[in-house]
Amino acid sequence: MRIAYVIVAIVSLFLGLSYYLGYTPPLIALLILCLSLVNYFYYAKDKKAALVGTWRVPEKTLQLLSLSGGWPGAFFAQQRLRHKTKKVSFRLVFWFTVLANVSGLVWLHSGSGQITMQCITRAVGNGADDYVASDSISATLIFLTALIDKR
Repeated sequence: MRIAYVIVAIVSLFLGLSYYLGYTPPLIALLILCLSLVNYFYYAKDKKAALVGTWRVPEKTLQLLSLSGGWPGAFFAQQRLRHKTKKVSFRLVFWFTVLANVSGLVWLHSGSGQITMQCITRAVGNGADDYVASDSISATLIFLTALIDKR
């Protein structure tokens, strides 16, 4: 289980350093944290269901959560709960999701990744002003894009 702590620490250090250097917006780190917590919860729910013999969480759900950014929580849950560690096909897909996420973060640090991120944040901010009828939702979207665009 020590390796889980090391990997989570490395990812956290990488995201913190990336934010400090102005590459990664804090919203991405928050998104990864939230998805990791959700994924850990689903692994725990599936482990409990496996022990009791009730309805299980589909593997596709666990993999989709990992692919969407929750792989650190999934990895931590696999090590801590000793769940989903023996099925080779599941582990291969899981490591593919890790590779896809790390590749996405590396791309985000490239010039084209930075330009794409800036275009997306500006588009969301402009859309919030132009197309969202609710002032509170519009203000929330503008606040979130300001977090992303703060460099």
